[in-house]
Amino acid sequence: MLRLKKLIKIVLLGGVSGGTFYLTCGNDLDLTSFGVVRFGRAALAAVCIAVDYKLLFSKYDKSHPEYSHALHQVHLKSSLRLRNMCCKNGGVFIKVGQHLGSLDYLLPEEYVQTMKVLHNQAPQSDLTLLKQVIEEDLGRKVEDIFVEFDPIPLGAASLAQVHKAKLANGQVVAVKIQHPKVKARSYVDIKTMEFLVHALGWVFPDFNYIWLAEETKKNLPVELDFLNEGMNCERIGKILSPFKFLKVPAIYWNLSSDRVLTMEFCEGGKVDNVQYMKEHSISVNQITERLGQLYSQMIFVEGFVHCDPHPGNVLVHPTDSGPQIILLDHGLYQTLTDDFRMHYSKMWLAMINADVKGMKTHATALNVGDLFGLFACMLTARSWKSLTEGIDKKKLTPEENMQIKESVSKYLMDISTILNRVPRQMLLLLKTNDVLRGIEQSLKSHPGSASFMNMSRCCIKAVTDWELNLCHSWRCYIRIKLYQKIQLARLSLYSVYLWFTSSTLATLTRKYWYPAVS
Repeated sequence: MLRLKKLIKIVLLGGVSGGTFYLTCGNDLDLTSFGVVRFGRAALAAVCIAVDYKLLFSKYDKSHPEYSHALHQVHLKSSLRLRNMCCKNGGVFIKVGQHLGSLDYLLPEEYVQTMKVLHNQAPQSDLTLLKQVIEEDLGRKVEDIFVEFDPIPLGAASLAQVHKAKLANGQVVAVKIQHPKVKARSYVDIKTMEFLVHALGWVFPDFNYIWLAEETKKNLPVELDFLNEGMNCERIGKILSPFKFLKVPAIYWNLSSDRVLTMEFCEGGKVDNVQYMKEHSISVNQITERLGQLYSQMIFVEGFVHCDPHPGNVLVHPTDSGPQIILLDHGLYQTLTDDFRMHYSKMWLAMINADVKGMKTHATALNVGDLFGLFACMLTARSWKSLTEGIDKKKLTPEENMQIKESVSKYLMDISTILNRVPRQMLLLLKTNDVLRGIEQSLKSHPGSASFMNMSRCCIKAVTDWELNLCHSWRCYIRIKLYQKIQLARLSLYSVYLWFTSSTLATLTRKYWYPAVS
């Protein structure tokens, strides 16, 4: 408890020092809602959570019969306290809360389910203030730009909200406007979070989530630059142009700035809206497969990944050629180095092929070492038993899924160790994986063999293309090119086999040749 008492003293001293800092800096800030008050809310929540866990650990050890129930209660109480603080402070804190709500298989279930609510409960800004942002950035009155401007937002997020509008030429657009005070508050909010995460890491050395503050500090300034988001949108549209089922909105650069982004309005239903799928006769399995194709290409082949695919950012629209995937909100991307991408591709190939030795080799290259088994389970959200038997052959059962989620608390310290060991590029990929799995669960569509075939193709292509770049002789080039063609051909043949065994033709054939069995 000595460290906890010191933490309380440090927090109090930090609050006084922080207040003095804000006052002497001369920033145009409202201290009643931002400075000392905002720091105080976050610090109080951190201290209360720390006290609750310290009391729990001093009262019970892990072998006590009441430990699990008591831990569940503290997780629930602490997550509610944390969410309440995020809602009151808003902005950056909402963003971090949403991030926590996306980590289904990396945090205790109580935190994930409690924080998920923040995806749909981000506060809205006053319309007058938003119009002021537009007029300041674009230099014209809103009425002079748009002939119609819907006062009811299409959606509100932690950093901005989106309104539907119409241009003089009749074009319907979506206007994304940054919340007025977010950028001004972001610097001190990040510093507050950084201080508290380091302090909690000092009190609880085994629960080290410093990476969360570091990632927020790195990514937030990029997400607050809407011109960068527009460039990301156009870049990914060009990169993934071969996928005709993908649509990204066109950007109106003459009506955009770092705080305002005007783009094409896209019709569609949220990707997790099962009722919408039924009404428009859209196959949920096809949606899952197409999302898998897009993200496999982004991660393994291109190394440029859209990292915020929560349902509000992925829409589905029916077309004559099948469902169209609409990708929105391009503020958060991860660029992968070639070295990381190669080891990550080989790690996935090893997991798909139940190659334990390969898993260990490539997990070690990703700095995980002796925790490679848990790391593989984190990446796939599958049990070690399923991994060693073949995740492309053994379907995920509700029992296995529940077992994995319940194991998070048990392995929380090891998970924390892995998150601090892996290359920082991995952190957003883990979040992206969990968000995509959440979509699959909402659609009740888990990846089957076909999905793993698509992933394997991208991994093989990524690895062999990289090796081709390193070739210095025509023999090397022919050998690797031939190997690539053979491996891809094998996958294609296996895909045909999978299609045949699941088709009506196969059923009729079995009935003809084996009538007694059928």
